[in-house]
Amino acid sequence: MDGLEDAGPRVTVRQASSDRADFTMEGVDLSFANSLRRTLLAEVPTMAIDLVEVQANTSSLADEFIAHRLGLIPLNSKNVDDVSYTRDCEYCEQYCEHCSVTLDLHARCTGDEIMKVYARDLVVSEPRPNEWVGMPVITDSLGLGSVICKLRKDQEIRMKCIAKKGIAKEHAKWAPVSAVGFEYDPHNKLKHLDYWYEEDPAKEWPKSNNAAWEDAPQDGEPFDYSAEPGKFYFDVESVGNLEPDAVVLQGIKVLQQKLALVIQELSDNDRNGDADGFGAPRSPDGMQAGGDYGINQGYTTPFGDTGGQTMYGGGTTPFGATPYGQSGWQ
Repeated sequence: MDGLEDAGPRVTVRQASSDRADFTMEGVDLSFANSLRRTLLAEVPTMAIDLVEVQANTSSLADEFIAHRLGLIPLNSKNVDDVSYTRDCEYCEQYCEHCSVTLDLHARCTGDEIMKVYARDLVVSEPRPNEWVGMPVITDSLGLGSVICKLRKDQEIRMKCIAKKGIAKEHAKWAPVSAVGFEYDPHNKLKHLDYWYEEDPAKEWPKSNNAAWEDAPQDGEPFDYSAEPGKFYFDVESVGNLEPDAVVLQGIKVLQQKLALVIQELSDNDRNGDADGFGAPRSPDGMQAGGDYGINQGYTTPFGDTGGQTMYGGGTTPFGATPYGQSGWQ
């Protein structure tokens, strides 16, 4: 393990396709591998329909129902870094060509047969940040995509859809993956799992396919209390908005950015420490009158700068006064 760590992280790709990547990762610890898994699930940015302006809807489905279905249609998110987050856009307050993609949907049934409206009926409007983002992902052999709704004769829907950049931590529609398989120690040598069984755990808990990649424990082998997991098995399944290798690369990039921010904050605290040698976090003894941590707290609440008060007023909570609402600590 020590030699492997000195060599740095190592990735072995076992299977790769347009929507799935199966690989192993070595030379990292469990915390990093699990952080990458969580990042792939929730923090890789993608595009998804976020706003729907309903101009006409005479179908049997409610506006909200169709809007929800539209939001779950995967949209191409290649080079999504070219798109700004709406909250950070300096050109608009709601949406524009720099932070969004507009898709128009107009369908009307004129025949006696029931008409299906598909994802292919979404028309992307120009301009947009690049030539890829916002296009509906269509993978079926007929080139139809997901069914949005069904219309009978003389029924019509006409909607303007605004796709924005976001992450799955905000809403599941921005999820880049449908699942991330994650496993380590398939033989349970470390005893991190305590299997419940009736008669024979080996028969009732069959080994996964990953067990073939590691040596099985020998009968009577003593337990190694200093052993740590050193090989991790990932199985990333994309929903189609990003290729699986791009999802992994974006996940690593997000982790790097988050760690860089932590390092920057710690460095700033070291440079701006007080005379006592303490950084930004301070104990209640260092609080000024009114309950403020220092001169500039560096943050505000949705209720504005209330000067040490809460949303309930007077520096109190529903459970009565607290030390934060008093003039100082007693």
